[in-house]
Amino acid sequence: MKKRSGSLPVQENKSRGRQRSLEAEASILKATLYLLERKSLREITTDAIARSAGVSKATIYKWWPNKSLVALDAYLGSMAERVVMPDTGSAFKDFTLQLQSVMSFYKSPSGRLFCQFIAEGQSDPAFLTLFRERFLYARRDAVRVMWQRGVMRGEIRKEVDSEIALDLIYGPMIFRLLAGHGSLNQHDSDAMVEAVFGGIQVSANNKYKTSKNLSNRTIAKNT
Repeated sequence: MKKRSGSLPVQENKSRGRQRSLEAEASILKATLYLLERKSLREITTDAIARSAGVSKATIYKWWPNKSLVALDAYLGSMAERVVMPDTGSAFKDFTLQLQSVMSFYKSPSGRLFCQFIAEGQSDPAFLTLFRERFLYARRDAVRVMWQRGVMRGEIRKEVDSEIALDLIYGPMIFRLLAGHGSLNQHDSDAMVEAVFGGIQVSANNKYKTSKNLSNRTIAKNT
């Protein structure tokens, strides 16, 4: 193996360099989440992230052009670790479990950063575009797989507009998260999925009996 004068083999140096890069990146993302859970995105600085991560600003700018994109990647990494994409053999169960998982994440300190990103996007169109591309569209692609499985299995009517239906499933959660006017718990997530599936399933007399379940939940809640 070729060696540099007075140094370790070139291949080993490259391996160590990659390892240091991965460690630095992980430290930056972890530090960013830590800061964002205590201050707003507008309050933190790239300097603060660098100090907390134990790296230089140059290291941060090597991978990200600004702090907003560091924050977005930190958020996406945290979400990927905690949000499930189930495949139970039932579209109804998949969406119910997935919405429960997303709702639980949004209630966490990391998940609540979603509201900050939406706010940031109102004054920074470029960031909002990246947010859509790297977060929204990626998440939509993932849940669209669950939708297509349901269509292929004959659970969901193929003529239903999937984009409208997905907005109906996830929209109430986002509205409650931003407006703060309603709760976000398992009962709510179950009711949201049941309400939509009552209209999109192939048969009104389906095995999930979502309309009946939803009515029973409403009666129980009001008594």
